[in-house]
Amino acid sequence: MSHFVRGMFCRVCGKRYPISPINFCTEDFGPLEVDYDYDKLQGDLTRQTIATRAWNMWRYRELLPLEDEPRVGLAVGGTPLIRADRLAEALGVRRLWIKNDAVNYPTLSFKDRVVAVALSKAREFGMSTVGCASTGNLANSVAAQAAAAGLETFILVPADLERTKIFGTAVYGAKVIGLKGTYDEVNRVCTQIALKYGWGFVNVNLRPFYAEGSKTMGFEIAEELGWRFPQHVVCPMAGGALIGKIYKAFRELHLLGLVDAPLSTRMYGAQASGCNPISACVKVGRERHKPVKQPNTICKSLAIGDPADGYFAAKLIRETGGWADDATDEEIVEGMLLLARTEGIFAETAGGVTVAVARKLIEQGRIPRNEEIVLCITGNGLKTQDAVFDALESPPVIAPTLAAFEEFVGLRSSVVQPAPALA
Repeated sequence: MSHFVRGMFCRVCGKRYPISPINFCTEDFGPLEVDYDYDKLQGDLTRQTIATRAWNMWRYRELLPLEDEPRVGLAVGGTPLIRADRLAEALGVRRLWIKNDAVNYPTLSFKDRVVAVALSKAREFGMSTVGCASTGNLANSVAAQAAAAGLETFILVPADLERTKIFGTAVYGAKVIGLKGTYDEVNRVCTQIALKYGWGFVNVNLRPFYAEGSKTMGFEIAEELGWRFPQHVVCPMAGGALIGKIYKAFRELHLLGLVDAPLSTRMYGAQASGCNPISACVKVGRERHKPVKQPNTICKSLAIGDPADGYFAAKLIRETGGWADDATDEEIVEGMLLLARTEGIFAETAGGVTVAVARKLIEQGRIPRNEEIVLCITGNGLKTQDAVFDALESPPVIAPTLAAFEEFVGLRSSVVQPAPALA
């Protein structure tokens, strides 16, 4: 499908590698990145060509690392960018958008994008067994899309993961295994399995291809804005790849002339206070993050103590003139409720983190109130309902009569006005 992939390179030393299921440099263990021939792409991918294609992530297929047509996740992507005027008013800003991947197909998170690419690549490599280490959303997506592709699947998760996410993975027939430890410990075991058996673990040996799927979120934001870049983007951070890939998408669109205006978007990272290695790194001015050994937050989906792309995420935030901050559990719940009650979007805890941190950055003056802002909502609140249970009151119970309703609501008169006669 794509004839524009030149291979891979180490993001630390630049050493080049052929396309293969490996995610680290053998010289310095730096992460590998897919390399494209942008000169060859010039003029080959146009707005007009893209406009003729279905509204899903594969409309940008030349900038994704597959050699053949995608075989997994054909309907993924194409999520709405919503003008959020009521939330904007609540936050005291002029123009605000929500990129809502909480309605992504098939498992209601942005992870459907990365998994579609990773599993399509696994099929190209001839793999029949796949898996992942996950804090929830990735597990759901790998299990669902692997089931549709007929792949054997092993999902390893921290044993204390939300029950809804565990059940939402097991329902697809995947072999789900809980490990007594943190996400980082789970990921280490997955790395050992991938190296020993050659299975396709999407966020281990398939990570260079997996991560490229996140770019499609950035491609869509620019296209939905009328082929232009927003001034500010607030993005949740777990492993730290998403924020970098959204910016890479903007950079590629600018490089190929699909967006004419200069790229001056500022990127902002959002984390939970109970697991904030990247935001802490940015706030204290360190070059590299300090791992969090025991994450303690209701936001399990962002609870990665030693993020693989932490260094690069912090570097990007600084280079674009952005910032990072984090939210307490109480602020996360407040953010979830604010988004739901202003825009009718029920986001998972990571969405609460994004809204809460955006509010902080606006109040701190780091994001100007009169400039355009995009908030990235990456998962659906139906997956983390437990987080808001204690913040919501049980509904009142009254007698099944109109009088009881009127008394409870406090209507002044119980006289029912006759309905107008039909013409």
